[in-house]
Amino acid sequence: MFLRKVLLLENNEFTLEKELELQKQLQLSLESTKLSEVIEQINKEIIVYINKRKDVTNYIEDYRKKTIEEYRDDEDKLIEYFDHERYVKEESFKNIDTRLKELNVLSVSPYFGRVDFNEADSGDDYNEIIYVGRFGMTPEGEYEPLIVDWRAPVSSLFYANRLGENSYSAPAGKITVDIKLKRQFVIKKSKLVGLFDSALDVKDDILQLVLSSNTSAKLRDIIMTIQEEQDKLIRQPKDKTIVVDGVAGSGKTTIALHRVSYLLYNHRDTLQDKVLILGPNSIFMEYIGTVLPSLGEVGVKQTTFRNFSMKILNDPSVQDFKTYMEKILREDNEFIADAGRKTSLDYLNTLNDFIHKLDLSYFNYKEVNYFDQIVIDKKEIDELFNVHYKSMPLFRRSKKVKRIIFAKLKNLRDERVRSIKRDYKEKLRSMSKAELDLFDTSLDMARKNNIREAVIEVMRAKKEMSWLNNPSCIDLYNEINCKKELTQDDLAPILYLKLKLEGLALKEEIKHVIIDEAQDYSPIQFLVIQELTRCSSLTIVGDSNQRLIPLDGTIPMLKLHEILPSLNIEYFNLFKSYRSTKEIMEYANQYIGDNRIVPLVRNGEKVLEKSFDSEEALIIEINKTLQTFRDKEYENIAVLCRDIEKTEEIGKNLKSKEYIKLLDEEDLIYNGGTVVIPSYFAKGLEFDAVILLQGSQNSKDRKLNYVMATRALHELAVYKI
Repeated sequence: MFLRKVLLLENNEFTLEKELELQKQLQLSLESTKLSEVIEQINKEIIVYINKRKDVTNYIEDYRKKTIEEYRDDEDKLIEYFDHERYVKEESFKNIDTRLKELNVLSVSPYFGRVDFNEADSGDDYNEIIYVGRFGMTPEGEYEPLIVDWRAPVSSLFYANRLGENSYSAPAGKITVDIKLKRQFVIKKSKLVGLFDSALDVKDDILQLVLSSNTSAKLRDIIMTIQEEQDKLIRQPKDKTIVVDGVAGSGKTTIALHRVSYLLYNHRDTLQDKVLILGPNSIFMEYIGTVLPSLGEVGVKQTTFRNFSMKILNDPSVQDFKTYMEKILREDNEFIADAGRKTSLDYLNTLNDFIHKLDLSYFNYKEVNYFDQIVIDKKEIDELFNVHYKSMPLFRRSKKVKRIIFAKLKNLRDERVRSIKRDYKEKLRSMSKAELDLFDTSLDMARKNNIREAVIEVMRAKKEMSWLNNPSCIDLYNEINCKKELTQDDLAPILYLKLKLEGLALKEEIKHVIIDEAQDYSPIQFLVIQELTRCSSLTIVGDSNQRLIPLDGTIPMLKLHEILPSLNIEYFNLFKSYRSTKEIMEYANQYIGDNRIVPLVRNGEKVLEKSFDSEEALIIEINKTLQTFRDKEYENIAVLCRDIEKTEEIGKNLKSKEYIKLLDEEDLIYNGGTVVIPSYFAKGLEFDAVILLQGSQNSKDRKLNYVMATRALHELAVYKI
């Protein structure tokens, strides 16, 4: 009896399994048919846009022929035509070409997700079905979108982590819906390879599939695998400043970049060409450089704070980043203390005190005379500085006062010259013909000499006004800095002086700023960025566990409300790590003792630890490990060293045996493969496998080791020397 029940149960399970498999095959067939139909419509749309481009071309050519023929002899009309023709060409071609590029991308992989839902208040069981893709597509002459852009409000339903009741924010307000189905697709070369029905949580099949694959030489977009907590950050309102403190591998950078794409999609009229991204170093900026273009976004300025500042300050002589970090790692106590002082709020008080003293006593007012006439006295100058133009920055005030005095001098000079000319003409009228013949030349010479004296007197007066000349802000800062070599910590203070003393303003308009690796920013940097750009919103991401620059107290990005109280700021934490395997994250966490970090349940190899007594034995083992990693088809491998000395030493020994790239300068480009790189250049990067050379277990190196360990996706070897 018992055996019969077991056999019956097994038979039922087999039948159910077979039924589910048949159902999946049926859905796969239906979705394959749907995919073919969509691709066919996309191809038709491509032809429509190709014809549009041809029509615009023909229009421009015909218009050019007619205009040039008609207005051949009228330069003004021709110039007007070419201005108009250029505008038509730029705007029409730009829009058509952009759309064609998007359609060509969609023709290969139109969408990656599907959501079936009905609105909670609709009163019927009719399901809305949307297909979510990299770009949206509505066929010519139709109103219903064939594909919905992932940035559209309704697409947030795809990224929700559960079926059932959900909501999304539309222009009309909050819409509550009941999600019936969420489906993910794997489409390659226009063919449906597979589909998954899921609630899109962290155990999601496609997420596991993507994270288990090898990384690339450049950061990739994550539109297929955005998680709900990431999606909520991406879709935060434009007028809000968000501060994200996320653990290594939580997707901070990709969230920030996808937020740029989302904001541009929904607010292109105000944000196009007005977004600035600030990253930690040039290697990192190159690494992330392909994400926004892959999302169809161009015109976003991407640079480092150092380069951003150096351009404004006309490239002053500043210590390079590598030298700076080497001094930190060598524990140069005097240098570290100086860095800590300059990146503190107290240093802001030092700068403000200095500015206040300059305001009180920098200009030693002097009376300005023109011959024996007072142009302006000290009392008037004092009133101009401290009453009429008190609200202006000091050096703008001095320029304003100088222009006023120059205008007064010009008026007096012109009045004197007019008087000289009048006297000359009156003398000529009063003379007889004989007297004119006798004295005309001498009178004319006297007139010219008197005018020359009037001009020379103005030049003398202006020269004596040198007390009103503005000094260089860099020269002034050198007084505070005791003429020491300028470092990256001095750039923001110098900009702050220029802001407060000169009223510095950017030439280009910036409406939104993204700051990555913000844990290393000082209060003055945040102040300068906000005051220079006048942005009402920023996206700030960093990891408080990855700050390598010594600091006392709370990391500035976590108390931004105190530094920039006028902004609407909200703080977020990300504790879930998607990058590394469970084994790597648990190993890395021991360096910082942060038990809040939750690694994605993706298992891998155990972290390999070995100690070596000699350099020779270490190099032999590194070569063996590198070969093992390559045999496993890992494409991007890094040997991470603490400092540049060890990087160059290891790199030299390894390069003698095989081709390995040494990334020892900030302006080098990482193009994948095997590299030897110092710890501070590796921030923000990720590799399939990492060999971490741990030269010290000093408590001060814990965060450094954490940073290096969390660069690895699949395997980590820690070699102690």
